[in-house]
Amino acid sequence: MSTASEPVAHPHHRRGWWWKTLLLGFVLWAVTIVVTVYTSNTNLVPTIILLGSFLVPFTVVLFVIERVTGTVSTMQLVTAFFVGGILGVLGASLLESDLQQNALVYVVVGFVEEFVKGVLLVVVGWRVRPKTARQGALLGATVGAGFAAFESAGYAFNAAITSRGIDLVSLLQTEVLRAILSPVGHVLWTAILGAVLFGAAHGRPRFRWAWSILITYVVVALLHGLYDSNSTISTLLAFLITGTPISVAQNGAVPASIVGLSSTLYLVGLAIVSAIGVAVLIGIQVHYRKRTRQLGAPAAPGWADAPRPDVLR
Repeated sequence: MSTASEPVAHPHHRRGWWWKTLLLGFVLWAVTIVVTVYTSNTNLVPTIILLGSFLVPFTVVLFVIERVTGTVSTMQLVTAFFVGGILGVLGASLLESDLQQNALVYVVVGFVEEFVKGVLLVVVGWRVRPKTARQGALLGATVGAGFAAFESAGYAFNAAITSRGIDLVSLLQTEVLRAILSPVGHVLWTAILGAVLFGAAHGRPRFRWAWSILITYVVVALLHGLYDSNSTISTLLAFLITGTPISVAQNGAVPASIVGLSSTLYLVGLAIVSAIGVAVLIGIQVHYRKRTRQLGAPAAPGWADAPRPDVLR
């Protein structure tokens, strides 16, 4: 007979619904865009915003549902996604409302947003059994996905509304970029924090304090800040590399002569920061798996060890 602390394989797991939803959702999003353009029906713009903003983050939740074990239910994960996402953006907005725009603002935003998501992760995971690094990473990804979805919807709305009316092109560009980057943004940062927060419990029912939690929080917040400030950093590097005086920038607009280089540096910077984040997450998983073996307890399977979805048979 299994105990409450043992991993439980739920009957609805490992069905491959996450990638099916991703493909179907993309088709529906594309069809909605075509119909909106063809009919000029602005009532469909909210549908585009919701589909584009929530599609990738929600498939992250389905990915987690197919892999999570223990006492975590599907309803808990869906609640963590929606309630955690809403409370996350509200809390971050309140804490960031008085921030001054300066060179350190992105770092401060990183610390604020990761703190809010960390608190939500503790609340959501309080009764989760067992508490392992893998469980924490999966739950962290869920909370981060909720935050990313609601934040992306806000950015998409702002991009769409202009003095000339609705700018559909700007809206679509914003949604595509944020959809592509969301798995290596909020999802990744909160997954890292969750892995250490849960991993420090070493399979016990309650959270345990460890200095590694504080260190990880600082590292994640700094990576978050570096990730967000990459646009500014890449632009400054483009000015330096080409020898273009910064004074030629008018009203914050980047000169056309360095736009290409700035965009390339931006993508390279995102790739580097994301690669560091992925490496950190993998390293944490490996560390806690080894530690679990040393303590003589059965290690929870890692993401790479999960059985293939039986839908592919």
